[in-house]
Amino acid sequence: MRTPLIDLRGIRKSYGGGDSPLVNVLRGIDLSIHAGEFVAIVGASGSGKSTLMNILGCLDRPTSGEYLFAGENVAELGSDELAWLRREAFGFVFQGYHLIPSGSAQENVEMPAIYAGTPAAERHARAAALLDRLGLASRTGNRPHQLSGGQQQRVSIARALMNGGHIILADEPTGALDSHSGAEVMTLLDELASQGHVVILITHDREVAARAKRVIEISDGLVISDTANDRSTPPADNPGALQAVDLRKRLSEGSGSHSAWQGELLDAVQAAWRVMWINRFRTALTLLGIVIGVASVVVMLAVGEGSKRQVMAQMSSFGSNIIYLNGKAPNPRAPKGVISLEEVAALGELPEVKMIMPVNGGQAGVRYGNVDHSSYVGGNDTHFPAIFNWPVVEGSYFSEADEQNAAAVAVIGYKVRQKLFGEHTDPVGQYILIENVPFQVVGVLQEKGATSGDLDSDNHIAIPYSSASIRLFGTQDPEYITIATRDANNVKQAEQSIRNLLQQLHHGKQDYELTNNAAMIQAEARTQNTLSLMLGSIAAISLLVGGIGVMNIMLMTVRERTREIGIRMATGARQSDILRQFLTEAVMLSVVGGLAGIVLALGMGAALLLSKVAVAFTLPAVAGAFACALITGVIFGFMPARKAARLDPVAALTSE
Repeated sequence: MRTPLIDLRGIRKSYGGGDSPLVNVLRGIDLSIHAGEFVAIVGASGSGKSTLMNILGCLDRPTSGEYLFAGENVAELGSDELAWLRREAFGFVFQGYHLIPSGSAQENVEMPAIYAGTPAAERHARAAALLDRLGLASRTGNRPHQLSGGQQQRVSIARALMNGGHIILADEPTGALDSHSGAEVMTLLDELASQGHVVILITHDREVAARAKRVIEISDGLVISDTANDRSTPPADNPGALQAVDLRKRLSEGSGSHSAWQGELLDAVQAAWRVMWINRFRTALTLLGIVIGVASVVVMLAVGEGSKRQVMAQMSSFGSNIIYLNGKAPNPRAPKGVISLEEVAALGELPEVKMIMPVNGGQAGVRYGNVDHSSYVGGNDTHFPAIFNWPVVEGSYFSEADEQNAAAVAVIGYKVRQKLFGEHTDPVGQYILIENVPFQVVGVLQEKGATSGDLDSDNHIAIPYSSASIRLFGTQDPEYITIATRDANNVKQAEQSIRNLLQQLHHGKQDYELTNNAAMIQAEARTQNTLSLMLGSIAAISLLVGGIGVMNIMLMTVRERTREIGIRMATGARQSDILRQFLTEAVMLSVVGGLAGIVLALGMGAALLLSKVAVAFTLPAVAGAFACALITGVIFGFMPARKAARLDPVAALTSE
C-alpha cells in the first residue's frame, strides 16, 4: 500500500488548563491524504476545522497523537525544519487573503521564494509568470488596497504556488468574496487539483465542498464522515500529480541552509524603508532622539578637541617640544661642565633633533633716554622665532648676516617695549643701551605672557649670539642650549638620544643637565582629555534616550504588524528570519538617524567656527558617534525583534 502524504493518527488539540478551563478542540482525528487528492473538510463554526488546518500546515502542534508527513513524524522536527516544510511543501490561501499591506502584489508573491533562497532574477520571473497566469499581469506593482477582493485572493494563490505548492491549504477561500469572484477562485483551485496539486479546502459551505473529489465532515473535533471510506482502495495517482517531497532527503539538504541570507537581507532593508516611509511622521519623531544624540556627541567631542588643540598650541608657544641643556657640576667640589659649540653641532645631527640653538645670555641693565630697566638679554641665532613659536609683530628679526657680523641689533619683548617706549613711541630704529653698549632695536616680539610667577617671557631681549659673546659677556661658551625635538610626544626618547651622545662626548662624566616642560604639557593634555570625555559622556545620554525611542517604536511596530509576522511564518520564515527583519529595521532607523546627526553636527560646527569657538572634528569621533548610534539600534532593537521572532504563528495570523 502506498505511503500517505499526510497521515494523522489520534490527533488531539486542547487549550487552557490550570487556572482556565480545559477546552478540547480536536478529540482524536484519524485522517490520511494521498498525493493528488482534492479534499474538502467541512463543518460548522467551532467544529475544529481551522485548528485542523493549522496542524496540517505545521503552523500549530497537536497536544497528542502523531502527524506523519511522507512517513516522517512531524513532532520530531524543530522550528526551522517546520518553517522549511511550510516553505517547500505547503501553500496557504486564507479567507482574509493575508497579504502584507506595504508590499506590492509582486513582492507578496515572491516572499516564499526569498526565504527559500531563490535568486532574484528567477523569483522575479516566476512571480510575474504566476500573476500573468492568474490574470494579474497589469497589477504586479499594485498594493493590496489597490486590488479587489478577488484579485487579492488570486495574489494569495500565486504566493501559495511560488515554491511549487505541493499542498494547497485553502481556508474559506471564498468566504469574503462575492459570488463571481468566489466562482473564479474555485475554478482556479479545480485547475490546480487537475494539475496534480494536493488541494485541502476548509469550508462550511457544502456547495463549495461539492467541487472536491473527497469530502470530510468534522463535528465537535471528530471526523463524522469521509467519502473516502466509500472506496475500498485509495485513489490511483493522477498521472499529472506532483510527487510528495522526499522529506528526509530535503530536510538534510535544506533545513539548515543559509543560502537565502542575501535575498532576505535585501528584502528586510526594502521592507524597513517602506515602513519608515509609510509612517514618516512617527519615524521622524523616533529619529529625533538619535539625531540629537549623535549630533551632541560629535559637537561636544569636537569642541573638546578644539579647546584641547587651542590650549596645546598656546602651551606649545612656551616650549612643549623644547629641551634645555646646560652644564652643571657633577659634585660640589668639581667645576661646572661646559657644552662647547662643537658639541652643539654634533647634537644637531641627531635624527630626533629638529633645531638646536646655543644661548649666551644673562640679566642686564637696559636704558632708553632716562628710563632704566632690568631685562634678560639672550644671545641667540636666527632659529629663535621658529624654536619658540614666537613671531615678531613690529619690525623684523635680525638676519644671518647680523649674526655673522656681530651686529649691535636687538629684538625686544613686549614688556621691555612698554617699559622703555610706552604706547606712543615706535621703538623700531631706536637705540637702547644694554650694559652701556648701544644696540639698535630692529623688532618687537609678540606678547606671550609669563610661564610662572618669577619668569616673564615678555621681559626678554634677543640679540645675535656673536654680539652677546663679543660685546657683552666676553665668552664664546653658551650659557645653555635650546633643543627643539621633531615630535612633542617623543621628548623623552629625544632626551635619551641626547644623553647617550653626551655620555660619549664627555667620556661618561655627568657634568650636564637636561630639563623640559613636557610634564606640564602632558598634564594639561590629560586635563583636556578628561574634559572631552566628560562632555562626550553627557552628550551620550541623549543617545541612550534615542535608543529607548527606537525600542518603543519597534515594540509598537511589532504589535501593529503581528499579522504580517504570522504571514511571513506561514510562507516559510524561520525565527531567525523574523529576528533579522525587525533588527534590520531598528538598524535602519539608527543608520538614518546617525547620518542625519552627523550632518547636523557639521552644520552646528560651522556655526560655532563662525562664532570664533574652537572646534575640531576628528574622524574617530565622528565614526565613534555613528558606531554608538548603530550599536544603540542593535541593542534596543533586539528585544522587540526577539519578541517578534517568538510569536506563535497561529496567534499572529488571527490577531487584529
